[in-house]
Amino acid sequence: MLERTRARRQALQILYQREITEQSIAVILDDRAYSVEDGEPSDYCRALALGTEEHQEAIDREIEATSQHWSLMRMPFVDRNILRLAVYEILFEDDVPDSVAINEAVEMAKVYGGDDSSKFVNGVLGRIAEVAAGAEATDGPDEEPAAPDRTSVLPDDTTEGA
Repeated sequence: MLERTRARRQALQILYQREITEQSIAVILDDRAYSVEDGEPSDYCRALALGTEEHQEAIDREIEATSQHWSLMRMPFVDRNILRLAVYEILFEDDVPDSVAINEAVEMAKVYGGDDSSKFVNGVLGRIAEVAAGAEATDGPDEEPAAPDRTSVLPDDTTEGA
């Protein structure tokens, strides 16, 4: 398994554990209260988990705005945390192409999610990446990034039942 793929899977497990136990990522990492089945968490795993936690409010807003008819709390824990992790990479990790973050998330959804999880994850992340790319394209060299335009989100029927 590639190192970053392993890091993403470990980060997902830690994010899931955080949600279940309500402990912070720092506490989970400091107490070594994580599974070491795949070895010790790499620096990239730690960065993903800590970064996702740090930016969770903004990440959750993006997911809520994009996943029509699905509130964040209605989503299964695994799907919710796969989305959070991938949205973190899309929005905050410049060295990760959006397509890689989406593909990795879809593959995790196939393994850890329900029957329709991979389609749902793909649809939500595709729209978030599209909006993020549009916002970057309209930014000038010395301007602050533009806020995503949520009026351009695809019609309601694209995620429901996906």
